[in-house]
Amino acid sequence: MFRGANKITLDAKGRVSIPVRYRDRIAGLCDGLLVCTVDQDRCLLLYPMPEWEEIERKLMRLSSFQPKVRRLQRLMVGYASEMEMDGHGRVLIPRELREFAGLERAAILFGQGNKFELWDEAQWQVRQDQWLSAAEEDGLGLPADLESLSL
Repeated sequence: MFRGANKITLDAKGRVSIPVRYRDRIAGLCDGLLVCTVDQDRCLLLYPMPEWEEIERKLMRLSSFQPKVRRLQRLMVGYASEMEMDGHGRVLIPRELREFAGLERAAILFGQGNKFELWDEAQWQVRQDQWLSAAEEDGLGLPADLESLSL
């Protein structure tokens, strides 16, 4: 389980250093082999290989005759790139993925259970402010099955 927010920096080659607290877990889950792909919110998703393989199987079982499904398959599977964590805990984010997410230097890595989200720090601030403003105006707008959830 990955959780927590971490400010990180991309180096000149486009590498990010995975925070130390996650490295052993990643090494144990997948020998440091990760898959990075895009998300509709213009961030990147980083999955340990076994988690990604499960997601990919589920995605590819969906009917490609549905335009929304096909679009999601094209984006997520089409951009999926394997990455290996080096001995210093770094992974190279491919140029195309960095461009998609607008990643330049300052970034935020969020643990999201079975995966990480990687955001450009400035873009994250804009999105976070939008989501918080919408929540203040409209309430959280939770689905009915979550309204009874106590946090």
